[in-house]
Amino acid sequence: MTTAPPNPPPSTTPLGSAPGPGPHTVRRAADAALVPALFACSFPGSLLTLPGQGPGAPWWPGMLLAAASCLALLGRHTRPRTTVAVTLVCAIAACALGYLLTALLLAPTMVALYSLAMRTNRGTANSFTLSGVVALVVTGLVSGPDGEPLVLKLLGPTAWLLLPTSLGTVTRLRGAYLEAVRARAEHAERTRDEEARRRVTEERMRIARDLHDVVAHHLVLANLQATAVGRFVRTRPDEAERLLAELSGTTTSAVRELKATVGLLRAEGEEDKVPDPTPGLARLPELAASFAHAGLKVTVTGEGEPRPLPAGADLTAYRIVQEALTNVTKHAPTRTADVHLAYTSKRLRLTISNDSDSSGSDSSSGSGSGSGDTPRGGYGLLGMRERAHSVGGRLSVGPRPDGGFEVVADLPLPDPHKI
Repeated sequence: MTTAPPNPPPSTTPLGSAPGPGPHTVRRAADAALVPALFACSFPGSLLTLPGQGPGAPWWPGMLLAAASCLALLGRHTRPRTTVAVTLVCAIAACALGYLLTALLLAPTMVALYSLAMRTNRGTANSFTLSGVVALVVTGLVSGPDGEPLVLKLLGPTAWLLLPTSLGTVTRLRGAYLEAVRARAEHAERTRDEEARRRVTEERMRIARDLHDVVAHHLVLANLQATAVGRFVRTRPDEAERLLAELSGTTTSAVRELKATVGLLRAEGEEDKVPDPTPGLARLPELAASFAHAGLKVTVTGEGEPRPLPAGADLTAYRIVQEALTNVTKHAPTRTADVHLAYTSKRLRLTISNDSDSSGSDSSSGSGSGSGDTPRGGYGLLGMRERAHSVGGRLSVGPRPDGGFEVVADLPLPDPHKI
């Protein structure tokens, strides 16, 4: 029984196209073309003589030295120093035999120096170049062709060896510059993406704090009003009807503030709609009056000359007062609270406090924290502290010495001289 041959592995080359040559294949092909071309240039260079003079050396040593120099170039990618040393030795030997040092004869050495400057630092390339110049000049002065002008013996090797080194160094520096530009562009793009993610995270936290404050405040009031309606619906129907009307206003206000909070999440095409105004300290009397429906009497007092706050700080101050009064309504046994605004030249101090109840029990546990720092009742105190820090302020919470609880927020005011 015969078996079918195994299926060949699937090819990853796209249909109708052949795989492209790799970088090593391209480099080997370039070397295969470069070596014969340089040999074709350097060997005739060994036959050049000064005008009116015959050849000072036979042709075959020059051919052997040219062939050795060109073959050494095959290792210029992996061993550039060794390649330069071999080509320099061949050039010095040719000069010592009496050959005229021309650009054709020095072509392999020039290519080797260019490759060295491309793959090493400037100090290494300059050291090899200067050593080669000195060796060729000294050899030319001692054993060079008779009758060759002294200027050619000095300037010829110097110019032909410095030129490829300079070009190689410039090419390497340009490549390094382009690589640095590319790296900076990638870093800038990566940093921009990280900054965008950070801003998205901060915006999510801000929206979460706003939602917490709005929902907690209005749900607490609605819950208290609904409880009172259930208690009065049979015995005091008129009072229950009034509380139902207030409950409707509370829920309407909650919907309005929720709509304003999530206004940035509008669908595409709704960007031109005017959002509801952002709440601030100007709506503090309205906020204080809303707690009266829940049985909490809020007193608002001020000290100093009132000054406008930036939009972010104004919203922060409003939300801190709202959250603190909501905590009093939920947890504290007292039915009164004080809001004090103290304006100074640089800061606004907000103090929200409530006294202990008539039985003498401390209401600090009612404000959501027993220690003043670690919120046990949720994220209310944490959100207030984050809000204060976001506008450059600070917040402290804790029990009062004479009983009760207080929240103190210090918010910076803009410099009036810079407005």
